[in-house]
Amino acid sequence: MTDVLGKPLARERTSDQFAPQKSDKFTFGLWTVGNRGRDPFGDAVRNSIPPTRIVEKVAELGGYGISLHDNDLVPIDATPALRDKIVSEFKQALKDYDLQVPMATVNLFYHPVFKDGAFTSNDPRVRNFAIQKTMSAMDLGHDLGAKIFVLWGGREGVEIDACRNAEDGIKRMREALNFLCEYSVSQGYDYKFALEAKPNEPRSDIYFPTSGHMLAFLYTLDHPELVGLNPEVAHEQMSGLNFYHGVAQAIEAGKLFHIDLNDQKPGRYDQDLRFGSETIKGMFYLVKLLEESGYSGPRAFDAHAYRTEDEEGVWDFAYGCMRTYNMLKYKAKLFAQDAEIQGILNELKSRFGPVPVDTTKFSADTAAKLKATPFDINAIAGPGLNYERLDQLVIDLLLGFRG
Repeated sequence: MTDVLGKPLARERTSDQFAPQKSDKFTFGLWTVGNRGRDPFGDAVRNSIPPTRIVEKVAELGGYGISLHDNDLVPIDATPALRDKIVSEFKQALKDYDLQVPMATVNLFYHPVFKDGAFTSNDPRVRNFAIQKTMSAMDLGHDLGAKIFVLWGGREGVEIDACRNAEDGIKRMREALNFLCEYSVSQGYDYKFALEAKPNEPRSDIYFPTSGHMLAFLYTLDHPELVGLNPEVAHEQMSGLNFYHGVAQAIEAGKLFHIDLNDQKPGRYDQDLRFGSETIKGMFYLVKLLEESGYSGPRAFDAHAYRTEDEEGVWDFAYGCMRTYNMLKYKAKLFAQDAEIQGILNELKSRFGPVPVDTTKFSADTAAKLKATPFDINAIAGPGLNYERLDQLVIDLLLGFRG
């Protein structure tokens, strides 16, 4: 149903302890709620939603911010006058609805010029254009207040390995990132760059396919202090990896600069499903990690509504992402307060006792002491650890039968 202006009538949504607030720092990309439901086998099923309306609706639902690729807002062929008009209207909407733009990025994958890569293309003209386009996107992001710049190399890969030496792809990526870091510094933009990994799709193989690959690579850059990660749930789970573990490694390294939340059926194409709609236990541990680690960045949802939905269904999807996160955040608090769960964990700590020899730092004396320490490995191996019971208690908690 629509109103007299042809806009869908607002659906009443629950307002309770799990309703999103701006303080939750939930963000959506223009490309996420703006997705029209097109796929490789079918055309769009929804009309385009203007960026200013997306700002209005995200604010209405309790969101904190909007992120964007350059061409989500400004068409690639826009004249300078049209660009200025679009940006001015968008900035006014952000001000009117009190939304932030914490993150900006660049589209280096859609136009045919990037069919064989952007920063890693064999054609030096394409490589130059990709850096030029990225600098312009950085200018736009800075103008909108963004402090994080995400780089996803969707076309940085190959279908056939004969086309280039893989080492050249790595070197070209490094050269581009070094240049862009220097550009950011020279302009006083104060950007933190967040690299986003993906194993495949749209290329058969994409360079730096996991967050671990990206983490190793960024330390080879001229400015590793400016570069971190933007891990995405679906991208890691496409490879069958545990996203929670990857995020924990990024946090431990001080390199979680941004995070893309969605969901994914393992082993499938990139589905970008509503957050928490499939792998509920894994997303519980992820939320628990983010909340307990002190991560203070945006909780960004990079997901799409089902192709079955009209615009009102898009807002159901967006609200659902945020509400599920808050419900899992609440469950994490119950986990910490649950007497039986904490009793098992405390019993294990008590049973294990203190560390026999402190090996946090090496010394010859410590090494000699450790070599001389006797261990009754059969006695250590004997008792069960009660993990079956612990895991079932977590399931009970998530299904609402505890707390």
